[in-house]
Amino acid sequence: MSLQAFVLKPGQTPLEAWDDPIKGVVTWRTLLSGDRTPSRGLTMGVADVPEGVDGKPRVHRHAEDEAYYILSGRGIMRIEGVDHDLAPGDTVFIPGGVWHGACGVGAEPLKLLYIFAADSFDTIVYEFPEA
Repeated sequence: MSLQAFVLKPGQTPLEAWDDPIKGVVTWRTLLSGDRTPSRGLTMGVADVPEGVDGKPRVHRHAEDEAYYILSGRGIMRIEGVDHDLAPGDTVFIPGGVWHGACGVGAEPLKLLYIFAADSFDTIVYEFPEA
């Protein structure tokens, strides 16, 4: 398959969300995903993560490596039970299979860019400890 370069403008992708006691509360827009855009090899999007319930992130894991780049807001990143403060400009790398989760701290949601080493978002299988 021959790929063509493209430009995606804000609002061209649907807003998606979780509001669930196990998955947590998060909204996101998937920007690159082979099932939605003429792309391959990467899945990328922007997520807004509000303040955590009781100030705690909801953790999950998946087989794919993932990276976050913090765009705005402040937050907490829990990786394998260890909390890390997040601020704009921070980068997080999460190997596949590692328990992790983020939540915002304060009134401004934590806004982050996420990237998976995966062709499409629909192939990523999330696992939650409470499920």
